[in-house]
Amino acid sequence: MPKITDFKTNIFSLSAGNFKNAALELFHLHANENPVYKNYIKLLNIQVDKVRSITEIPFLPIDLFKKHIILTDDTKYHTVFESSGTTGVQPSRHYVADIKLYEESILAGFNHFYGNPEEYVFFALLPSYLERTHSSLVYMANYLMKESKTDVGGFYMYNHAELAENLAKAKKGNRKIFLIGVSFALLDFAEAYHIDLQGAVIMETGGMKGRREEIIREELHDVLIKAFNVPGIHSEYSMTELLSQAYSSKSGLFKCPPWMQVLIREPNDPFTYCPQGQAGGINIIDLTNIYSCPFIATQDLGRLTEDGFFEVLGRFDNSEIRGCSLLY
Repeated sequence: MPKITDFKTNIFSLSAGNFKNAALELFHLHANENPVYKNYIKLLNIQVDKVRSITEIPFLPIDLFKKHIILTDDTKYHTVFESSGTTGVQPSRHYVADIKLYEESILAGFNHFYGNPEEYVFFALLPSYLERTHSSLVYMANYLMKESKTDVGGFYMYNHAELAENLAKAKKGNRKIFLIGVSFALLDFAEAYHIDLQGAVIMETGGMKGRREEIIREELHDVLIKAFNVPGIHSEYSMTELLSQAYSSKSGLFKCPPWMQVLIREPNDPFTYCPQGQAGGINIIDLTNIYSCPFIATQDLGRLTEDGFFEVLGRFDNSEIRGCSLLY
């Protein structure tokens, strides 16, 4: 039986062919050493030694992160990331044992999709996340700012005039601009200021959360494209319970990094998987979750495309609004 430490140095150098083996090894490790996951498997009457493919792995319902400390045996946690949720709703909590592993995932994922963070100046318009503590998104943005090694950029609450002024100054420099923001804040900013940010990356992380009337993603992106003079709007897909991010550079089509994989389950049968193009529930394998749980059944609806991307289509009707969810 491999140990957790056996995976830490290999996760970000996995080849496509090795993903299956790594996932199965982690499954057997968690089936034996993760009390919550182990009990879940027992209740399902799953015979662990007979699981030999990824589609046979049981995925832990994401709601259990609200009710349990999900960690492997004798693991101490370094920090806790907490979902924003809504008033009166129990937040989801991810107990993170190795914060350096999260930082490695942030950097490796960004390098994979966008290149070296030192090439960018980062601006973060995340008021709803800055108003609370324990946000994994704020941690990610702050870490990328540190990696950019510049004092330009930074976090902004509702000080849009200052943001507009500093974006204009940064535009005159030689480094690329990366503006990441929650959807309602980007929309407010775009309606107040039209700035030519041609060549910049504008990334929305989703979420109106009652701040504004809900609109579909295409409408939001059209407003932002016109306001900032960019060819398209990027998106990020992640959640409190994950340590990895999928990214979209256009049209809401997301791509996972090599150590993360999305499967689409039948809405009414969690152990059957949908054919390509058919909508169903999103299951995620995140190999960086080596201390909590790498196999998560989300409450998001999506579908896989023929070219290896996935779309996020909405939420199950009985699921609560997630603070980091995309607009639908």
